[in-house]
Amino acid sequence: MRIFVLFVATLVSASVLGQGFDDAVLQTPVPQGDGLDGFSDFDFMLNTLFNLTLAAVLGALIGFHPKSVQTADTLKEIEAPKVDIMYATIGALIGIMVVKYGLVIGFVLFGIGGLIRFRTVMRSANLTGQVILVTLVGLSCGLDLPHVAVMATVFGWVLMYILEWRITYRIDIRSLPEETMAESADAYRQVLEEHGCKILGEQKRPGSGRIRFIFRPGAKESREHIGNLLESQVDPSLQGLVDWEID
Repeated sequence: MRIFVLFVATLVSASVLGQGFDDAVLQTPVPQGDGLDGFSDFDFMLNTLFNLTLAAVLGALIGFHPKSVQTADTLKEIEAPKVDIMYATIGALIGIMVVKYGLVIGFVLFGIGGLIRFRTVMRSANLTGQVILVTLVGLSCGLDLPHVAVMATVFGWVLMYILEWRITYRIDIRSLPEETMAESADAYRQVLEEHGCKILGEQKRPGSGRIRFIFRPGAKESREHIGNLLESQVDPSLQGLVDWEID
């Protein structure tokens, strides 16, 4: 009998809470776009810039935590701070729009973000973040909020420029004899370091005859140039087949 009473009470409570939640959403006024007049709201734009910058900085503090950097040994883990910063910025933009223009916008944004995140197959989480960001920019345009769209675009462009200032490469050198693997690793590492590349990770797999390097090149070094250097300066007897991955 007690179980039945508890079951009925749970159903009633859920119904009441659900109805209250629906009423709150329905009673939320539909936001009216500011149009071009939004560009004259300097206080809002300055506050938006501050909040986006603060979110990016705080995301960077978490993303570049010393312990996380020390234990990162894969390309995805090394590039994870970029994802943290991008998603912190996206969260701040969503919060700004919800506070300014109402709860309905929040449901729309989270629905679109969830659909993109889980239904769109992208090469990396960083690219997914970029897609969500440009979706928010487009939504701002559709809601007649051009000042929000412009602010988000400019901030996102600058942020991406900073984050992608130095490209991270991963090379897999395979088909190496086990007896010369240590010498091959030293030879490849020496060429990379001599030309200004910063080694971020190194893995040796003697059983499969593979060596993996994760590195950032010098400011003026291109992938083609690095590949030519490795091919010409590493002893042919120590060379293997090189596969590249870029992030």
